[in-house]
Amino acid sequence: MVQKQGKALVIVESPTKAKTISGFLPKNFVVEASVGHVRDLPGSAAEIPASARGEAWARTGIDIDNDFKPLYVVPAAKKAQVKKLKDLLKDVDELYLATDEDREGESISWHLMEVLSPKVKPKRLVFHEITRDAIQKALANPRELDEGLVQAQETRRILDRLYGYELSPILWRKIGPGLSAGRVQSVAVRLIVERERERQRFVRSSYWDLSALFAKSEIQFPATLLSVGGRRVASGRDFDTTTGKLDSKDALLLDEAAARALVQRLTGAQWSVTKVERKEYTERPQPPFTTSTLQQEANRKLRLSARATMQAAQRLYENGFITYMRTDSTSLSDEAIGATRRLVGELYGKEYLPDSPRLYRTKVKNAQEAHEAIRPSGEFKRPEELRAQLGLDELRVYELIWKRTMACQMADARGHRISVHVTGADAVFQASGKTIAFPGFLRAYVEGADDPDAELADKEVLLPDVKTGEALTCGNLEARGHTTQPPPRYTEASLVKKLEDSGVGRPSTYAMIIDTITRREYVVKQRNALQPTFMAFAVVGLLERYFAHLVDVNFTADMEGDLDAISRGEKEWLPYMRHFYFGDGQETGAAAGLKKLLSSEIDPRESCTLPLGVDAEGRPVAVRIGRYGPYLERGEERATIPEGLAPDELTLDKAAELLAAGSGARELGADEESGKTVYLKSGRFGPYVQLGENGEEPKMKSLLPGMLPEEVTFDQAMRLLSLPREVGVDPASGEPVLADFGRYGPYIRRGTDTRSLDSAELVFDVDLDRALEILATEKKSGFRGSKPKVLRELGENPSGAKLQILSGRYGPYVTDGDTNASLPKGVDPEQLALDQALELLAARAASGKGKKKASKKASKKVAKKAGKKATKKAGKKAGKKAGKKAGKKAS
Repeated sequence: MVQKQGKALVIVESPTKAKTISGFLPKNFVVEASVGHVRDLPGSAAEIPASARGEAWARTGIDIDNDFKPLYVVPAAKKAQVKKLKDLLKDVDELYLATDEDREGESISWHLMEVLSPKVKPKRLVFHEITRDAIQKALANPRELDEGLVQAQETRRILDRLYGYELSPILWRKIGPGLSAGRVQSVAVRLIVERERERQRFVRSSYWDLSALFAKSEIQFPATLLSVGGRRVASGRDFDTTTGKLDSKDALLLDEAAARALVQRLTGAQWSVTKVERKEYTERPQPPFTTSTLQQEANRKLRLSARATMQAAQRLYENGFITYMRTDSTSLSDEAIGATRRLVGELYGKEYLPDSPRLYRTKVKNAQEAHEAIRPSGEFKRPEELRAQLGLDELRVYELIWKRTMACQMADARGHRISVHVTGADAVFQASGKTIAFPGFLRAYVEGADDPDAELADKEVLLPDVKTGEALTCGNLEARGHTTQPPPRYTEASLVKKLEDSGVGRPSTYAMIIDTITRREYVVKQRNALQPTFMAFAVVGLLERYFAHLVDVNFTADMEGDLDAISRGEKEWLPYMRHFYFGDGQETGAAAGLKKLLSSEIDPRESCTLPLGVDAEGRPVAVRIGRYGPYLERGEERATIPEGLAPDELTLDKAAELLAAGSGARELGADEESGKTVYLKSGRFGPYVQLGENGEEPKMKSLLPGMLPEEVTFDQAMRLLSLPREVGVDPASGEPVLADFGRYGPYIRRGTDTRSLDSAELVFDVDLDRALEILATEKKSGFRGSKPKVLRELGENPSGAKLQILSGRYGPYVTDGDTNASLPKGVDPEQLALDQALELLAARAASGKGKKKASKKASKKVAKKAGKKATKKAGKKAGKKAGKKAGKKAS
């Protein structure tokens, strides 16, 4: 153990990491968490200091004219933790900054130095894994803060702030509120939209072939028609994707009639083997995991999202089970290679070890090679040894990492691929087989498979031992129809791979990017695919038209290389920022600079219009982005686009069908009292009736369950539009009691007090006595009427307050008893880590929202306390007065 004199303070990012590290340090070391960043650009107007509020640049927090000087503030939610760190610093002789060793971790350490202003010289601790040996080595070899890494991270932060804070308001004004633009986020959305455009352009084609089941003795094997009369039979790859026409002159296209006729002609033919081809193959293991490949494989094999994967990996790292999980490197340390090879020999045998260790080099653009690959840390414990210590997702991710690490140092898999041609008349069929002679690394890990042993059997396709000229029998001959398929939508795994291959962003940010574009509803998940929304099309269209180079893959990829150059001292950050913002005096493109591009005249109607084409009568048809969602427009005609209809499914024919239905609009009659027309319409949430025209703020009401649109009459519509119905007046309170049908079904209401009704028809039939009886019963809802259910206990915050995840009316939320913060859309409560909960609460507190209101009981308590205090100072009378005043304020 490295001995240190006096008291030392070690600062890390998270409480979990602090707890793990403290067990490896001498008793004179105090380990405390910063709980993420302690300082950042203002997150809201309330955080902007009074001295800067009058400045034109205060909104972005970047003083562009003063060499892009950032305005950093300590958020209100972090002030208590900063004070705690300052107090601890007063009593120590040494300060160690042990944040993560990437750009962001280096930046956190720099901000800590700036905020804490330590009198002792801080030392930087870096380690790839949280083990006793790694911590001891780090203590023995501290380093200085890497100013290059800090400068690169600050450049990224400033540029991304200007990108997001300047472009997002344009989207709000020209398309709709709540939208956002981001350097990596917008490129990711563009890639998804471009793939959907490919699907829209795709023209399906039909083709047919034959399948046969041949046999030698009792061994059967399938085969597919390869050629007829010397001409290769067409397959899916032979068609032009945009015209649907056959693209190959040499291929023979079979339709259904021709295929079935061929079956008849070949029935009873004599079959024999005309070709046997055997080739040896060698399959090499994949490198150990990087951040990106871990996310991809966890999505494919475990069906985990990128966010869930990184949450599990973060917990594994902070508890000392794996090495640092944000890495581009595929290299392993000599110690790790040695430990892996020893385990391979023990578990699988010497024959599974290659003669020399395997060494891997990263092939990804802009990779940072400082870290190791992701691997088990310390003793390389087998997954079964950790079942009692890990949660389900952590165990599954650890097992994935452990198996991949073992496999990367194992021998190649070897075997044979066999191709057999069987001929009858003028038709040739082909069968393919595969045998595994030596499984090698496949014994430990099969790409995309959970059970390597079971998968080995599936990977083999056995064919009988046949020879050229040998006769075979044909037991089954079938004609099969096929349709070409459009390119698949991106999944999280394939999007992560595309971003990494293109050099866009850092793998450590991919989980957050996917979460953001999902939360902003630029994409929706259909099974495992990322389907873009029409809003995404509108946003990408505007950005491509006016800010093309900012959503270009090359701009973002080149920037990552530039940031690495800044971190190495090869490039200056200030000239880089000036070029990005001010440009080189050109009118368009990257050389124009962001400032020039922001002055572009943007037509909001054009931005919210997505042309579909021209119908048979020459009328333009387009999708429009409206206040209540996307809709179809053809001249004066309008039609709602059904919820869930994918952009590539909205063809001109489908649009014509929807427009013919006219938004489901059917005129039912006119209201005598108002003179307004009553319509039956179909909207994104189903059929409804409407009183008045769209431009008049019309009254609308959904149909009751069981009502069929085609059977709705004028009287039924007017009955629905009469809601809410006044049932009567509560004699006790004097408040009216109303019956209505809303988003969650039928209900009655008295003031703010509501109760559900068992039947929709009761909104018209319930009388006052029955309504009062129902209102007197205990509320069934688990949200307003009773205490929220505790979904999960998370632990305590740095102040000792208990953190819980509760069920809320609008979804799960996290609370510390004082502040509530909703969980982002798509986040599993079971996957939320303590650190993430603290970040959510900090952001919520900084916004000035989410504070729990004091109850009446608490109000009385405050009043009583204030009263007693005032009594001591000014007598009994003053005490009562102060008590009443405090009670009103707390209420």
